[in-house]
Amino acid sequence: MERSLTDKALSEQRGMVGAAVVLALGLITAATIGAYTFYTVHTLDNTLAVTGSAMQTATADSGKLTVSVSRSALETTIPNVQARVSDDTQAVVKFFGDAGIAADQILVNPVSVDQEYSSDANAPRRYTIRQQIVAQSDDAEAIDKLSKNIGSLSAKGVIVSVNPPEYYISMLPQIRIALIGKAVQDARARAMEIASSTDRKVGALQSASSGVVQVMAPNSVNVADYGSYDTSTIEKQVMVTARAVFLLR
Repeated sequence: MERSLTDKALSEQRGMVGAAVVLALGLITAATIGAYTFYTVHTLDNTLAVTGSAMQTATADSGKLTVSVSRSALETTIPNVQARVSDDTQAVVKFFGDAGIAADQILVNPVSVDQEYSSDANAPRRYTIRQQIVAQSDDAEAIDKLSKNIGSLSAKGVIVSVNPPEYYISMLPQIRIALIGKAVQDARARAMEIASSTDRKVGALQSASSGVVQVMAPNSVNVADYGSYDTSTIEKQVMVTARAVFLLR
């Protein structure tokens, strides 16, 4: 009886192995058919799709610096502390103006009052009073200089929090257009290299589409599927990709 059960178990195990082999062969066959179909479609169309890229360096021609002034206050001292924050704000605005930033390029945001967290329920309530000032300029170097010198306000008792400066390229649309053409040329060069390995030649361009723009810091490889725009440096690298479809002959 024990032997009969063992034989039955072995038989079932062989059946499972056989089914697994059949399934594996089916998956391999399906993959082979898929690969052949993909190749056949391109062969029937006599086309070759290639992605090319082009890159150039660019210098930011505008920038932005965001500074916050803040002070802590008890609930009963909010009006007095708010007046001090206003004085701090005016000191920052004057600092920007003395550095050559035009008045219409300085934005003073509304004051915010936020309650500070405390784990002691019996402690007096405290608040942070904060105001943000933004300086913009068509001179990126001026913004860079501001960011490095803003700390001098602390000697005057002004408490500031400085965000990293941001630098932008105003001519980015024009640069993108120029790079698209170069990216298509790069795609043709790649297509010719691929086609030559199969004794084919690249014919006329059938279609082309541009990819996203990548604005990166020098020597950076930080790219994103939906494009990127690094604002941390004045000097940048702009890259554009293009997908081109060529006839083969």
